[in-house]
Amino acid sequence: MTATFSALGLSADLVTALAEQGITEPFPVQCLTLPDALAGRDVCGKAKTGSGKTLAFGLALVERASAARPGCPRALVLVPTRELATQVAVELASLAKVRGRSVLAVYGGTDLDRQSAALQRGVDIVVATPGRLIDLIDRRAVSLADVDTVVLDEADRMADMGFLPQVEWVLRHVSGSHQTMLFSATLDGDVDHVVRVHMHDPAFHEVESDRVDVDDMEHRFLFVHQMDKVKVAAAVARGSERCLIFVRTKRGADRLALQLTREGVAAQPIHGDLRQSARERALRDFSSGKLHVLVATDVAARGIHVDEIDVVMHYDPPEDHKAYVHRSGRTARAGTTGVAVTLVLWDQERDVRLLQKRLGLDLPLVEVFSNDSRLGDLSGWKDPEADAALV
Repeated sequence: MTATFSALGLSADLVTALAEQGITEPFPVQCLTLPDALAGRDVCGKAKTGSGKTLAFGLALVERASAARPGCPRALVLVPTRELATQVAVELASLAKVRGRSVLAVYGGTDLDRQSAALQRGVDIVVATPGRLIDLIDRRAVSLADVDTVVLDEADRMADMGFLPQVEWVLRHVSGSHQTMLFSATLDGDVDHVVRVHMHDPAFHEVESDRVDVDDMEHRFLFVHQMDKVKVAAAVARGSERCLIFVRTKRGADRLALQLTREGVAAQPIHGDLRQSARERALRDFSSGKLHVLVATDVAARGIHVDEIDVVMHYDPPEDHKAYVHRSGRTARAGTTGVAVTLVLWDQERDVRLLQKRLGLDLPLVEVFSNDSRLGDLSGWKDPEADAALV
């Protein structure tokens, strides 16, 4: 029998709030970690991005958080990037509102005085990047004296980005008795050090992920020309049932969705600057098949759990091989096969060659134009080397 949020120990008001958002069945990571988290135990969760871990720790935070004094939050979530800070804060805020609790995201690149003023008015749950939080602590805009719950989200990424010394500095300044929850795709090296030093008898939970390997999908690397790039993307999208396109920026997502629509391809963007209702509508239409193409940023795509995506397009090549696998893993889900296609401009060739090397792939960059009939059936294009112009 499938577990329910009520059976996991969540209060009725939060269960109702989840149901109103269409969330009725907990993900595996929530089933595993919520009972311990709600009981106040330290929790160490090995789970990849997109597994539902934000809700796993977020529900426990909202359930247990009490009202804060000015400048003294009760709960703290540390994340590696400003995009993730925004995403987590938005997800928690809709639940916190049920309890009359407040959530604030603080990160670099935004007005420090405004964030200081908001904290001084009183915030119950703070979602922060480590560097900006330290700035605020140094300014005495915030105190961690009342924090009784700390979450380290995507600890492995914080380690990769060199943030763990700052994270440990913050943890040393959480002086009182508190619960610590850590979520990470890996638990070795520096992350293991944090677990051993800063957590007390944690409950360990590992979510078996449907790990997608590069061998589980087909790959196409298409050398395109800037003036023809949108038309190539449109041709590929027309030949697919459900196409997820990745771009680097929010503005780029808006622009490409509009350009594809002008090419006669129904497309909608999804990113953090859109209203929650707009994101939900686009995702709902994409899931049901009503919407043919979704144009997403990397951060926004973390909330996309849709099977039967037959083409993932890297309109902007990813920043590294990990991002490629993570993006491409949106296809080849649930035992199906799919195609990952990367559009490459002339000045991106070197980076894409390096990307292939890291992935263990050795595939040609095939020069195409938008009138190429092969674009309409990438999965049926079995031997691109045989008849393509190779770069």
